[in-house]
Amino acid sequence: MTFSANTLRRALAAVGVASLITLSACGTDETTEQEVTPTETVSAEPTAGETTPEVSPSADETPEPEETPTPTIEASADLSDIEVVDGDKPEVKVPTPWAIESTQADVLKEGESEQTLTDTSVVSLHYMGVNGTTGEVFDSSYERGEPATFPLDQVVPGFQKGLSGQKVGSRVLIGMVPEDGYAEGNPGAGIEPGTSLIFLVDIISSNFSEATGEEVEPAEGLPAVTMTDGKPEIEVPAGDAPTELQVQPLVKGPGAEVTAESTIQVQYRAFTYADGAVWQDAWAPQAGQLSSLIEGWKQGLVGQTAGSRVLLVVPPALAYPDGVPEATPPLEAGQTLVYVIDILDVQNA
Repeated sequence: MTFSANTLRRALAAVGVASLITLSACGTDETTEQEVTPTETVSAEPTAGETTPEVSPSADETPEPEETPTPTIEASADLSDIEVVDGDKPEVKVPTPWAIESTQADVLKEGESEQTLTDTSVVSLHYMGVNGTTGEVFDSSYERGEPATFPLDQVVPGFQKGLSGQKVGSRVLIGMVPEDGYAEGNPGAGIEPGTSLIFLVDIISSNFSEATGEEVEPAEGLPAVTMTDGKPEIEVPAGDAPTELQVQPLVKGPGAEVTAESTIQVQYRAFTYADGAVWQDAWAPQAGQLSSLIEGWKQGLVGQTAGSRVLLVVPPALAYPDGVPEATPPLEAGQTLVYVIDILDVQNA
């Protein structure tokens, strides 16, 4: 299955829909434009109103079809014959026709981040795709002026092979054989079967798989958090629940800072303060705009960083004062909630 970058953003936001929608204060519909991305196969069907010219042979003679010579392409052993020109919209110069013997990557600039990509990372990046046969650019997020975000296990294999293990902040040049790109071609992008591809990629950010960073000693009087089988459990202290929002970082991550306008990717569990029971188990990556979530999250997560684990004790007025009777299990009115949240990624405009 293939996805466009915009389709993928919507799909990511829908993961764990029961949990983040429950958190939402409101929702908006997003109108997207079709893009040609490393994940998308574009149809070659003519648009409405287009006609295909026909050639009618004369009654006397049926012309012999002309044969178009196929250019001889000598496969390159590496990427050394490709030139990259820097700029806000970089340029890739390819000696055409060009092909490569095996998919490989060349790190043009190594990022300073300690964070590296994995086979399943969700990455935000700028990229340019170049047809090796023609040297033409068939897709460019630089031209669109907006980076693309997608998981590496949902794109063409050459992307995953070229980017897995690379550091955030790196610029990487990838040459991929047809089998790792569009083996059957992509007519809408002008890519014929058997075409080697070149991608220039600037890695902007990537999600964390779990909280990563410096552990923080929690203040006294808050619920104690322990990790059991990879998930948080809590022990609620004796006494009444706090009447004010309590924010306690448990792990301070090294990533980007959350703002009021951020789109965040998280995994979390929610507990009722009254008995410490799990109310929501959403310990899987999912994304949403912070501005659409409950007030306790909007106040408590601004200023936190990607890679962090945060404990929030949220009074009813900043969560669900009237409860959520339709939830499973239902939440009674007036409940104070305890959230343990791993901030896996932060996307800022």
